[in-house]
Formats: sequence, C-alpha cells, structure tokens
Amino acid sequence: MTAAAHARPADAGGLAAERRQRRSLVLASASSARLQTLRRAGVSPVVIVSGVDESTHAALAPADQALALAQAKARAVAALPETFDALVVGCDSMLDLDGHAFGKPADSAEAVTRWRSMRGRTGELVTGHCLIDNRRGTWRDGVARTTVHFADISDDEVVAYVGTGEPLGVAGAFTLDGLGGAFVTGIEGDPHNVVGISLPLLRTMLADLGVAWIDLWTDLSG
Repeated sequence: MTAAAHARPADAGGLAAERRQRRSLVLASASSARLQTLRRAGVSPVVIVSGVDESTHAALAPADQALALAQAKARAVAALPETFDALVVGCDSMLDLDGHAFGKPADSAEAVTRWRSMRGRTGELVTGHCLIDNRRGTWRDGVARTTVHFADISDDEVVAYVGTGEPLGVAGAFTLDGLGGAFVTGIEGDPHNVVGISLPLLRTMLADLGVAWIDLWTDLSG
C-alpha cells in the first residue's frame, strides 16, 4: 500500500515545533466500524458526515471508485468552516470481485444474490483514503487492498445471515468483525482495511504530512 503525494511543499522549519501539538482528526464518514477501529487504536476523531452522493462514480473501476469517493468525502468536509484547522480523513470501501465493484447491497434480495455469487471464492476489499491537513493546505491519498477468501456457505446460511440485516450496511455485504466473520476463511493484508480504514496506511499518510501517529492518541490512562 502506498500513499500518492499530492501536496505543496511543507515548511520543514515549522514541522518540529508543530509536531507535539495535539491535532484534531475529523472522520468524514458515518461508518460506526471506522469510528470504533480508530477509537480502539487510541484515536478519538470528530465525526462529520460528508453527504456525498456515492452513486456519482459508479462507472469507475473498483479501486478508482473507492479513491474518488474518499477524495470527495474528505474535500466536502474539509470545506466546512469548523474544520479549518483540522486533519480530515475520508474513506470508501468496495469489494472487487472479478473487476466488478460491490458496495452496500440495495436490499436483502441483492445481498442474497451477492453472497451466492461470492461464496467459496476470493475477492479483494479495496478502501480509498484521502487525508487533508487544512492547517497547511496539504493532502495525501492512497488505496489499501486486502484479499478476502469466502467460505462456501449453504443457502440456509446465506438467508440467515442476510436476515440479520448486517450485510445491508457494509461494503461487499460482509463483515470481518461481526456475524460475517465466520464466513471468511482467511485474508491476506491489513485486517483493519476490511473493516473500513487501514491504520497502517493512515499512519503513513500522516507521517508524510509531518504528523506523528502517536500524537493523535488521546488519554490512554483510563
């Protein structure tokens, strides 16, 4: 995973003094899974939902679509006056199955069809990330990829799982950290990415912008 550089040169002289200052991270996403992943990693972001129409980039390849939506979400929230001094991160995830992008299923029928097509097979969960430092007007973006191997589950298991409602709210119609975890036989890559945000990639992008990951940790004493 690599972060593509799209930023004007930072003032190297000011980075050291600024580095130890607590920065506010804004998560431009309504995903509770992303929020909980960050919190468990010691980071407590402010959540501001972007309101971006996710259907606007549907014609793109899976990774390109995920990245374009992450950029759109981050930029929309970074334009708000209350984020003028914040770090803003936007993410979007897709399941790439044979080159086709699968986000959240529209309804239960689609989720059942989706699971019947991907059981016993392997896909790639791709998550686009865009990080904007509003203080300095710099940004980085990148795509994290994790290979996912699905169990060859039965029709009864498919119907039961879809009936829980969990697959309807997540990209690819499955989770790794919930009820769907039993239906994933293995992964190759960052497990956090499957949940919706790659912590290693985010750490790298922050470092590229002169922000240390550990400086985002909140009070860990409790």
